[in-house]
Amino acid sequence: MDTNLINSLIDEKVFGVWFLIGAALVFWMQAGFAMVECGFARAKNAGNIIMKNLMDFCIGTVVFVAIGFGLFLGEDVLFGLVGMPNLDIFTNYASFDWSNFVFNLVFCATTATIVSGAMAERTRFLSYCVYSAVISAVIYPIEAHWTWGGGWLAQMGFHDFAGSNCIHMVGGISALIGAAILGPRIGKFVKDKAGKVTKVNAFPGHNIPMGALGVFILWLGWYGFNGAACTDMAQLGSVFVTTTIAPAIATVVCMIFTWVRYGKPDVSMCLNASLAGLVAITAPCDVTDALGATIIGAVSGVLVVFGVWFLDNVLRVDDPVGAVAVHMFNGIWGTIAVGLFATNTAPAYSIADAAGNEMVGLFYGGGFKLLGIQTVGMLATAAWTAVTITITFLVIKKIFGIRASEEEELTGLDVTEHGLASAYSGFSLMDVSGAVMEENENTDLGTPDYSEASEAQKNAAVKVEVAPEIDTGMHKVVIIAKLSRYDKLRKAMNDLGVTGMTVTQVMGCGIQKGAGEKYRGVEVDATLLPKIKVEVVVSKIPVDTVIEKAKEVLYTGHIGDGKIFVYNVGKVVKIRTGEENYAALQDVE
Repeated sequence: MDTNLINSLIDEKVFGVWFLIGAALVFWMQAGFAMVECGFARAKNAGNIIMKNLMDFCIGTVVFVAIGFGLFLGEDVLFGLVGMPNLDIFTNYASFDWSNFVFNLVFCATTATIVSGAMAERTRFLSYCVYSAVISAVIYPIEAHWTWGGGWLAQMGFHDFAGSNCIHMVGGISALIGAAILGPRIGKFVKDKAGKVTKVNAFPGHNIPMGALGVFILWLGWYGFNGAACTDMAQLGSVFVTTTIAPAIATVVCMIFTWVRYGKPDVSMCLNASLAGLVAITAPCDVTDALGATIIGAVSGVLVVFGVWFLDNVLRVDDPVGAVAVHMFNGIWGTIAVGLFATNTAPAYSIADAAGNEMVGLFYGGGFKLLGIQTVGMLATAAWTAVTITITFLVIKKIFGIRASEEEELTGLDVTEHGLASAYSGFSLMDVSGAVMEENENTDLGTPDYSEASEAQKNAAVKVEVAPEIDTGMHKVVIIAKLSRYDKLRKAMNDLGVTGMTVTQVMGCGIQKGAGEKYRGVEVDATLLPKIKVEVVVSKIPVDTVIEKAKEVLYTGHIGDGKIFVYNVGKVVKIRTGEENYAALQDVE
């Protein structure tokens, strides 16, 4: 038998199996999306987010079976605009293309789930389910047919190997329009009396490690996302290389950029940057080289930061997870990048126009032809998506309502939508975002050094409240201070002869001034901060000495130094010996 034929048959079988393994990796990306969105949102909505991501795939499967697959890969009709709907999966199962169905189903589900993050924490669950069904049944299958189903864009020579345009840009545009129609979360934008936004508030994600786990899951899945359609080892190897380089470069560039711009490298933004680089390389992954992937990734690392800033400060659209910055901005960039960086030195290069003439990118000597085709394809897909998703959301809003009530949003969608008291049963979690304490005319930032402060400042720095009862000679001193000052306070009390104290870690609410820390480029309001509560009871040691020593070690002159409360103690009984009052305190002071 011909050796080439044997090798060809082996390759066919091997890559047929790899095709399905790739599909499984893309399905696993649903877990990644769920973890990223959940980690970047607040704990009170974690269960709702998991439910939405689960239903994206399950509802998507139902409608894709019924109508989506036919519109996508059915017989080409209406001049390449749409496929013919069919039910071959039921009527002709023996000869049905099972692998192709599963592969395209998982891609369809990815498009739907992108929107979940941008609309997180304030969307009615029923309305979201309706949206998910519409995008999986109609919106995605029709535009995907244009590129991957033999439609009019494919006939022009438009190239989107794995979905920067058909999946990520479509999902990103849908996310932008959905979030805009929905409106921001309560407290995200502070407005003056004239309705002008004066401040953007940061709502830090409740579990960044979970978000990071999601990014790693997505990155792993992306090797299947980009590589599953490869048909030989050289092409697969090249795709793996570009799929690795672009996100890595994007993340490094983002780290440096945020470090310079915000003073510290932003963790959540760098996680977004990894995804942005993956999104941008998705369309050109098979036709670019290492240099092209490097440039594509570098642009993505800056573009994702710009996208987050642009939504917050220009469009005033609230996107909790950065879905628009990651998927829409970089989906557009990746689609255009094909027209710039496509090179026929890439293995299995196959971009050609309608006449069969090979086309390469602008920066590789191909002129503007491919760039023009990519731009037309991107704009056509964007227009289709914008019109259909706007109609979808407006109809849903009219029929079902799209936004949760104020009470539901503040309480959390876990309990109001699903009857789930907490997604973290057994853990103590407190959501404090948006509860901002503002400065006023009475706010005094004080003098930073205790020795330089005036007597009035020293007296004002720590408020002392003394009970008016008859002095028994025994006093309970309660000190609430910064957690970072505990060790100094403990040593100071010990030096005075205090040998027993009760220590509790608590949360304090106020206007403590910090270093202007930023989350995703937005300054974080420190509302509830970790504090330490120290309680001592003294009799032999003068209470004024305890107060002065505590003030000395705790004082910084800034809001948040803490407070000292002094109470008379009417009676003390030592349980072990029955000793009372002064005698009961002698071995614990």
